[in-house]
Amino acid sequence: MANARSGSLATILFLFVFPAALHQGASQEPVVSQNLVTDDVSVVEGETAIISCRVKDNDDSVIQLLNPNRQTIYFRDMRPLKDARFQLVNFSDNELRVSLSNVSLSDEGRYVCQLYTDPPQEAYADITVLIPPGNPVIEAKDEVLSEGNETEMTCTAMSSKPAATIKWMKGDKELKGKPKVELTYDRMYTVTSRVTFTVTKEDDGIPVTCIVDHPAVKDFRARKYLEVQYKPEVKIMVGFPQGLTREGENLELTCKAKGKPQPQRVNWLKVDDDFPSHAVIIGGDLYIENLNKSYNGTYRCMASNPLGESFDDYVLYVYDSRAGEGAAGPVDHAVIGGVVAVVVFAMLCLLIVLGRYFARHKGTYFTHEAKGADDAADADTAIINAEGGHTNSDEKKEYYI
Repeated sequence: MANARSGSLATILFLFVFPAALHQGASQEPVVSQNLVTDDVSVVEGETAIISCRVKDNDDSVIQLLNPNRQTIYFRDMRPLKDARFQLVNFSDNELRVSLSNVSLSDEGRYVCQLYTDPPQEAYADITVLIPPGNPVIEAKDEVLSEGNETEMTCTAMSSKPAATIKWMKGDKELKGKPKVELTYDRMYTVTSRVTFTVTKEDDGIPVTCIVDHPAVKDFRARKYLEVQYKPEVKIMVGFPQGLTREGENLELTCKAKGKPQPQRVNWLKVDDDFPSHAVIIGGDLYIENLNKSYNGTYRCMASNPLGESFDDYVLYVYDSRAGEGAAGPVDHAVIGGVVAVVVFAMLCLLIVLGRYFARHKGTYFTHEAKGADDAADADTAIINAEGGHTNSDEKKEYYI
């Protein structure tokens, strides 16, 4: 028993020291195994990779794991390679599983799972080391922009493996960039994406985001907010009166101006005429008391900043002091219109009914008046003769059709 154990140990030591001896002494070269299974591994630099050699139907053959230089890492459950980063995770008749911690780029390559059968069988596990890019950096051609101008931005993701991809977003809208990929001396990739677009005043304060996509990182992005200058936007608001502007009333207008840079002041003027002498201007507010028709005209509010000048107009028309009084409001017009419509409809219905009635009762009437009245000498005699004439009902006939 002791001799058998010492013989097995000697065989193992021989294989550790001279792993190639088995290959040279084999009658055939190793074949790709259908009985031996392994998996490719992708791992981020600095993390841990797991290499698994699995046997479907093992006949007590020896399993070993070799590195890309075909040095034995593990023979069964023993590690001849002096690299403490390799640790045994599991060993059984059907599996040899090994971990490799603190993976570096030099560990990348094809690892060999070998099963000592006749001929020996091999399966391969490719380890791919992923190296995330550095923090993306956005560079802008212009820090401060003016509306209508074109600008350019670049985003760079340095030293990654494999090459990263870059996507651009302006607010919630995607922009199309032009990528450029460079391979550095240390087998790393640097990707630069360039984007060009025209800005509007609505883009002020909108973020432009560079999103880097890479297998080693998620949601890797850089962001820059746009600063867009634009000429003022001017709007005149009516404070009083609401509705018709009558003689004797007061007028109150407010001028709102927004721009970047913000306009420092606004100016009021009357187009093609002199400004009323007693008009009061306080900031952007215009007050005119005791209106009369001589004040009619166009009042303009103007605002400017270094990017330009804008204005808004208010047309003043002063009505008579009693203008609009007693006039039917919108509701009165609606009621009157409804009543008129009902009356017209009723008259049309009445005309139709009368027309149908006369059409059905159209006829000729023949009446024989008392003939004696025509020959009477006076009125009394005519009445007597007429009454006498009514005694004979057959002498008066009516025909009804």
